[in-house]
Amino acid sequence: MTNYYLAIDMGASGGRHILGHVEQGKIILEEMHRFANGPIKQGNSLVWDDDLLFGEIVKGLKKCGNAGKNPVSIGIDTWGVDYALADKQGEVIKPVYAYRDSRTEPFFDKAGAAEGRYKITGIAHQPFNTIYQVLADKSAGRLDRAEELFLLPEYFSYRLTGKLLGKTHTEYTHASTSGLLDAAAKTWSVKILEDLGLPQKLFKPAKIPPFDIGNLSEALQKETGVNSRIVMIAGHDTASAVAAVDADALYISSGTWSLLGVSGAPVLTEEARLAGYTNEGAHNGRIRFLKNIMGLWVIQSVRHNLEDAYSFAELETLAKEAGKSAPKNWEVDVNLPRFFAPDSMIDEIKDEFKKTGQKIPQTPGELAYCVYHSLAACYKTAIADLERITGKKYPSISIIGGGSKDAYLNTLTAEYTGKPVFAGPTEATAIGNILLQMQQNGESAVQNGFVNLVRNSFDIKKI
Repeated sequence: MTNYYLAIDMGASGGRHILGHVEQGKIILEEMHRFANGPIKQGNSLVWDDDLLFGEIVKGLKKCGNAGKNPVSIGIDTWGVDYALADKQGEVIKPVYAYRDSRTEPFFDKAGAAEGRYKITGIAHQPFNTIYQVLADKSAGRLDRAEELFLLPEYFSYRLTGKLLGKTHTEYTHASTSGLLDAAAKTWSVKILEDLGLPQKLFKPAKIPPFDIGNLSEALQKETGVNSRIVMIAGHDTASAVAAVDADALYISSGTWSLLGVSGAPVLTEEARLAGYTNEGAHNGRIRFLKNIMGLWVIQSVRHNLEDAYSFAELETLAKEAGKSAPKNWEVDVNLPRFFAPDSMIDEIKDEFKKTGQKIPQTPGELAYCVYHSLAACYKTAIADLERITGKKYPSISIIGGGSKDAYLNTLTAEYTGKPVFAGPTEATAIGNILLQMQQNGESAVQNGFVNLVRNSFDIKKI
């Protein structure tokens, strides 16, 4: 009998159901379902259509049932910082806000000294952090109605069990992105919660994954034809992705965001804070010391501004052509706040080049060239900062996630950093999700660790 494990990997721009099992010493993956995602406008707010997303989760389960492939367990990972609230009746308090919503702006500089909190949480000072979202909810009175706070992977996982009350633990890796967790102690910071007047009942003890939370509800078993346990894996998508990487590797988890870092102990120094580095949890209780770089969001937004008239492959081709006559060092800092959620990414890019006194990119090829080179330049700077702060030199870079398929950006990364690049696996997040489910189930294939199994299973390209 084959043991199937279902990874539901939900990114901020799309999700997929990946079924995995071990066959002849290799992980075999099968995509069962894929769906689009993105924040939607509701009045003046940016929110998630959580019911639509849950409907897509159920659709994917039905496809597993129709294929006769009943997963042993199901694990859900998502992007960081966002959450849902449930009231005393176990009903969701709508809406479920998206991290790019501007409601946090009035609270961004009012939550206390960022320097002091960094020494506790190790989390970079960003307006989208959970800490500012819960302050906005407190101000709006939403916390007064709340009985439970579910980080997004927990929210969708508990909905699968049919219960939105009675949560006993919070998944550690997602909690670590909040700006409220003590990085060294791996517990919620009582000091920060008390200083900000946040109700401590909402913050259940953090627990290192994997762990079971229950069975798929009877109603969903009947509807989907599957009967599975729900396992809390590393709920933060990057934490799941990094589970598939050598623990001592320098990595870039490349997607909507580019997460560049290493695993180890927390680094809570002023130097790390000023460089914009953050400390987030890993599946094994270690810390992912990393920097959030705006990532493929920039080129995705440019493509959208061009009315999706070009494929990403076509934009790469145009960028290479534009490079034949491009100015030297034609790049800007894509991590500037202006690129976070602009009405027009193209307008912001042009204005930044004008502001810095450079030639302004005009054509789609020039815009793509500038974005890709700017990303590679940001990687170079971030790695230099990382090596200075840690006092270590890293001989190579592992690029994982969907962006590892971007051969042009991978090549530029190798050129800018002077380091060899190893690209893949593409589905690193789903793979890490599945590996942790296998660990929870006691699969013999993972008893000697994850990395060798991953290397034996997937093609990783050296650049």
